[in-house]
Amino acid sequence: MSIAVELPALGESVVEGTISRWLVKEGDRVERDQPIVEVTTDKVDAEIPAPASGTVVRILAAEGETVPVGAQLATIEPEAEGVKTAPPAVKREAAPRPAPLDPPERGDEPVRATPVARRIAEQARVDLREVEPTGASGRITKRDVGRHAAPPSPAAEAAPPPAATAARPASRPAYLSYALQKGDRVIPMSPLRRLVAEHMVHSKRVSPHVGTVAEIDMGGVAAVRAAHKQGFERAHGFGLSYLPFVVHAVVRALREFPALNASVLEDAIVEKQDIHFGIAVETEKGLVVPVVRHADRSSLAGLAQAVEDLAARARSKRLSPDELKGGTFTLSNPGRHGNLYGFAIINQPQVGILRMGEMVKRPVVRSANGEDAIVIRPIMHLALSYDHRAVDGAPANGFLHRIRQLLEEAEFDL
Repeated sequence: MSIAVELPALGESVVEGTISRWLVKEGDRVERDQPIVEVTTDKVDAEIPAPASGTVVRILAAEGETVPVGAQLATIEPEAEGVKTAPPAVKREAAPRPAPLDPPERGDEPVRATPVARRIAEQARVDLREVEPTGASGRITKRDVGRHAAPPSPAAEAAPPPAATAARPASRPAYLSYALQKGDRVIPMSPLRRLVAEHMVHSKRVSPHVGTVAEIDMGGVAAVRAAHKQGFERAHGFGLSYLPFVVHAVVRALREFPALNASVLEDAIVEKQDIHFGIAVETEKGLVVPVVRHADRSSLAGLAQAVEDLAARARSKRLSPDELKGGTFTLSNPGRHGNLYGFAIINQPQVGILRMGEMVKRPVVRSANGEDAIVIRPIMHLALSYDHRAVDGAPANGFLHRIRQLLEEAEFDL
């Protein structure tokens, strides 16, 4: 009896996923719990394991296809042997799917479409009721919208699929067309890269971004870190970086400036009681933002441990989707080569994001005993991007000034 491989619930807020890569093909023998397909959601990448040992006899969802939670992705035959039991390739196209609805008969029935397809249709001014769906459960996919907006020629349909959609300007809006030149390298966007791009475009469209920068003398923090660095590493098993000091200062400032720990909800602003702190982490596949829950309840050492654990598991793809949702404020840390400063795009539905610059030694003027002197100090710039719908300049600048004050006073208890 065949066993179905279904898309599981990958978090309480995840309702669909995109097939990014099949790790097996029809006819392959698999073992129980062996990863067989990679799926990307709006929260995280995940590998779906085989529910039983056997042979993959049918793959029902193509790479790049978006399917809802519970959809059947493949079937495994426990008693099947090798490729002999695999059905002919033509049957793969005949996998049971709801018949496409004829546009004139849809009437007022809601059109089922993926979020990406809806955005593309809106930008291209395509009526979704006129698009023929081919996705799971009769959903319209972005490919369906592209085919409807610019149907391929018969010659193009007969040709093998190209390596990248960028080489097919006919399926793209005219303003995005580009004729490939000799030596150009076409790199198709990964599912995660596409999701990040869509999120960033949405954020810039809905939020009026404003930026402000503070110059921080990190000398006090450097002294505290140097005094506790060896003992901290012996006690906790990892090095003490500057990041937890900044996180701790930002969390304290958020408690004093709740306008930055908020979201815009239609015609209201919601100031959050809890502080769930997002830390942007660069991984092999792109940027993810794991969240430290109730960050204001942790000591500096506790924050350091939480950040270290989340970053390590993000890079090894061991985060759960729920660890990537619910953040109320985000910190972006580009690392040692972060340049002077830069303004990050707000992580919706938050109203602020702080970006760290690199820390470098610079000559600065300091006063001592009524005299000015030029001294060398470790300086770092912090750049705040905030949503002007919810936050005015005074609280935003007060918030950033308070962070600077906390870091320069460097009264931290490890």
